[in-house]
Amino acid sequence: MIRVLLVDDQPLLRSGFRALLAAEDDIEVVAEASDGSEGVTLARKHLPDIALIDIQMPVVDGIEATRRIAADPALSSVHVVILTNYGLDEYVFDALRAGAAGFLVKDIEPEDFLHAVRVAARGDALLAPSITRKLIDRYVTLPPGAGTGSGLKELTNREREAVALVARGLSNDEIADRMVISPLTAKTHVNRAMTKLHARDRAQLVVLAYESGLVVPGDQAPG
Repeated sequence: MIRVLLVDDQPLLRSGFRALLAAEDDIEVVAEASDGSEGVTLARKHLPDIALIDIQMPVVDGIEATRRIAADPALSSVHVVILTNYGLDEYVFDALRAGAAGFLVKDIEPEDFLHAVRVAARGDALLAPSITRKLIDRYVTLPPGAGTGSGLKELTNREREAVALVARGLSNDEIADRMVISPLTAKTHVNRAMTKLHARDRAQLVVLAYESGLVVPGDQAPG
């Protein structure tokens, strides 16, 4: 079972998400919260696989709630997915930095929403190519972060290549095709890079790849 925590200050939206998730045989909603502070408390109590957190809430917002969850070693298995009304707004970028595994727009189609929950539960980032392009556009106006490239020196050439492909929105299967390796080997390269770079998940790999200059806005994936 995929165990889900819902955190949103709008009861009607929480009710809709709960009904959608509860109808699935492999998903269970274990708790609901109306603000980020309560959400973090319930995350510690229930240890859900996924925490669906609204980005704008009273008391403690989604970004701070994400930061607290990501900083708690006891919650390392909790994948935070941010819920937003506006696609890639200014807050979503901050949420990815804080440790979110990805984000969903609230008007997403039900089948896409359910698919996204399952994707996040298995540890993949919710960064579709269209979302990755928006992230890239965001980086067009930003200089590379100071000191963010030092960790890349620890990566092998193949690990660097895999990280660059992750940053362009490719899945493990697509990375395997590009690098002419097995999907398992591609996953191994990505996981080792995450460990060396202290990245919580693939979403943070994307942020690190652009901050470090490993991938430059406007680059295209080879092949």
